[in-house]
Amino acid sequence: MMNVEPTPQQIKEQRIYAEWGLTDEEYRLISEDILGRMPNYTETGLFSVMWSEHCSYKNSKPVLRKFPTDGEQVLQGPGEGAGIVDIGDGQAVVFKAESHNHPSAVEPYEGAATGVGGIIRDIFSMGARPIACLDSLRFGELDNARTKYLLEEVVAGISGYGNCIGIPTVGGEVAFDPCYEGNPLVNAMCVGLIDHKDIQKGQAKGVGNSIMYVGAKTGRDGIHGATFASEEFVEGEEQQRSAVQVGDPFMEKLLLEACLELILDHSDILVGIQDMGAAGLVSSSAEMASKAGSGLKLYLDDVPQRETNMTPYEMMLSESQERMLICVEQGHEDEVVSLFKKYELDAVTIGEVTSDGLYRLYHHGEEVANLPVDALAEDAPVYENERTEPARIQEFAAMADFVPEVTDAGETLLELLKQPTIASKRSIYETYDSQVRTNTVVRPGSDAAVLRVRGTNKALAMSTDCNARYLYLNPEVGGQIAVAEAARNIVASGGQPLAITDCLNYGSPEKPEVFWELWTSADGISEACRTLNTPVISGNVSLYNETNGKAIYPTPMIGMVGLIEDLAHITTQEFKQAGDLIYVVGETNADFNGSEIQKMQLGRIEGKLMNFDLTTEKANQDAMLQAIKAGYVASSHDCAEGGIAVAIAEAAFGNGLGVNVTLAMPKENLFAETQSRFVVSIPANQQADFEELMGQKAQLIGEVTDSEELVIQAEDARIQVATKTAAQLWEEAIPCLMK
Repeated sequence: MMNVEPTPQQIKEQRIYAEWGLTDEEYRLISEDILGRMPNYTETGLFSVMWSEHCSYKNSKPVLRKFPTDGEQVLQGPGEGAGIVDIGDGQAVVFKAESHNHPSAVEPYEGAATGVGGIIRDIFSMGARPIACLDSLRFGELDNARTKYLLEEVVAGISGYGNCIGIPTVGGEVAFDPCYEGNPLVNAMCVGLIDHKDIQKGQAKGVGNSIMYVGAKTGRDGIHGATFASEEFVEGEEQQRSAVQVGDPFMEKLLLEACLELILDHSDILVGIQDMGAAGLVSSSAEMASKAGSGLKLYLDDVPQRETNMTPYEMMLSESQERMLICVEQGHEDEVVSLFKKYELDAVTIGEVTSDGLYRLYHHGEEVANLPVDALAEDAPVYENERTEPARIQEFAAMADFVPEVTDAGETLLELLKQPTIASKRSIYETYDSQVRTNTVVRPGSDAAVLRVRGTNKALAMSTDCNARYLYLNPEVGGQIAVAEAARNIVASGGQPLAITDCLNYGSPEKPEVFWELWTSADGISEACRTLNTPVISGNVSLYNETNGKAIYPTPMIGMVGLIEDLAHITTQEFKQAGDLIYVVGETNADFNGSEIQKMQLGRIEGKLMNFDLTTEKANQDAMLQAIKAGYVASSHDCAEGGIAVAIAEAAFGNGLGVNVTLAMPKENLFAETQSRFVVSIPANQQADFEELMGQKAQLIGEVTDSEELVIQAEDARIQVATKTAAQLWEEAIPCLMK
């Protein structure tokens, strides 16, 4: 028995459009201003997904306009499947990040797996070969069964997909805070390499050219995935499992190879290519036509389907995975069919390019949709939402600064090393294959992952970063710090930061306080990007991350890629040998608000955020990179969560060495989280050259020893602990909590 679709009249009277996320005013705009008639069921569905926040950015466009998006290194900024940056010699790096938060909260394994699959398709649709994946994850505290289950399944989903497709997962970050309990964050980033001559665009142009569907068949999975991503969670309500897609990495591997062969060997007939991602067939086809200023006719009976009696509405909105849409020159369809047949994949002509700017769908011989293509892809309303500073910001500003209680500095250090956000993530990243394709030079666990660029003496450093606690206290300065820390990780690895991608994870933009967080943090991110010369070349926005009306911390994940000009410059965080001198670059102040020690001792974070100066940050990074390139530096580590004592301990763990350092500061400051600092070791014979280059920026604090003991002397306390003991607590913390 076929379901009878509601009539246009019923859609209007019963406000069915509202269930799909369209407001009354948006429906009025569509029916009165755009169409001059009531849209039918299929047309209403097309508008509802294309006008969702996930596809149209209707709440965030005014925010995104703030970002600097160009620079001499940028070959492709936002607007295509991914951004592209020049790395010299006719080569470029292609990268982008995407969030898959809502699907991962409902079906963590498939949600995470398809998040990885989707971001990989964005990269190879540009013509690039994906070389690495990274991730950025947020969960609630590991003291409850649900969070443990989510962490286990998300990690399994990421590794299951990436390992099968043969792309190494080389880096990432994980943090734990109660605000993510009902709404975990799963952000995936993919990096690829391309020759300038092979860059593709997602466009459908040339009247009469064919629109071809390639890849897996279409099913009923993921329908309304884009609208689902634009809603909040409410406990007790059955979440939409049908909105979560199911991935097949082996199919994607075939699709990747087929698409790259098409791009590299048949570029003369390929007009455009785009991933069928959020909102599936409708978004890819409407965007390709809109970008080219053309129209489309699609014949839905020809769409490969894996389920019977699929309606036009279901076919257009399905987010089945492993599918691409391509535009090819008329008369060359058979070439494409035989190429994809070699990989056992469907390649079917489902439509053609027209010149009238209309988007027309046909099914069983009838026209089932007739809309202006720009109405779907370009003309969604853009909202200037209200902004109100949250009351907490003034409350925090009025508070006295937090001062930790440190009775035994050694005990405090060991406790901090066990905090899940600081503790070793080895148990997580060891499930990922980080070595496949054998280009990985620096594996997970150091400040940034590093991959060599085959056939050259260059490498790429890549990292994901964001300390959302800082943004919760001060979104603008916290936004600056997120970019600065990503750059610090790249520099510590020997790389010159190039550009960023982002995942802007926030609560509901309809709440003035949340929109204020988004708005002001974008100011901070923009300012840091301008200072550090790292334009925003791609990214995504994930709003409505709320459970029962409570939003997550503002969490704009920053993904950054840097260029290491010579493999000899690659630097890692662990101390290399006894006798090397240890320096700290940058000043330390009593900065504890929003810190790991504050959360550990108070159970919450509060107060005003530390002072932060982008000019100092840039100066320290530039000097550090110069020292690395000059060959003075044996190891370099960004000083982040937990402060300098934690950074020193982490640098000692890698090779099981000891340290003997003396710091001119009170014991509390060993755990301060002042920014713009590095912990560096250098061979003793480089001392004069290093000090001359660094000037006042670096202070000698001690040396690496083979005593296998961490000896850290502050003004009023001494830490003396076996490196092995500290390393074991740090390594075992997360596995213990997971038991």
